[in-house]
Amino acid sequence: MYRTFSVVGAYLVWTALFILLGGAVFGSLVAGRWRFPKFYLLFGLAFFAYAVGWIIAYFVLRDTLGEVVGSLAGSILMAIVFAAGFGALRSTVKLSAVLFVSNFLGYFLGAAILDSLRSSTGMLLFGVVYGLLFGAGIGAVLQMVQREQQHEVG
Repeated sequence: MYRTFSVVGAYLVWTALFILLGGAVFGSLVAGRWRFPKFYLLFGLAFFAYAVGWIIAYFVLRDTLGEVVGSLAGSILMAIVFAAGFGALRSTVKLSAVLFVSNFLGYFLGAAILDSLRSSTGMLLFGVVYGLLFGAGIGAVLQMVQREQQHEVG
């Protein structure tokens, strides 16, 4: 990807893929007014905010520090978008924590696997581990904001 699209281009392609594929998967977890296609817009905004936070931190700080700060910044930005979209702003800190932990664990566990294997299999396993763990965090956050929204209405 880096050779074909450059580093920035690769990140843009990955962001677009996450939004397109993730929106379809996570949209099935959402009920009510945020159902398709509105959820695609919300998810696209949330993931784009995450990507912007992550990429800026990584390009400014580089290496592991940039990855950690990017994971934190991106998770907070994604949490803010989901909390605002579902009217659950009081839950932003809790949502940020869930996203950060799942993102951090998925990313760094995946990176450790990639570093140990240094192969295309390692790259694939990195994606699987990162996707499963961060995806579980996003799914949990979507359930949390919907419960919070129900409490506000009920």
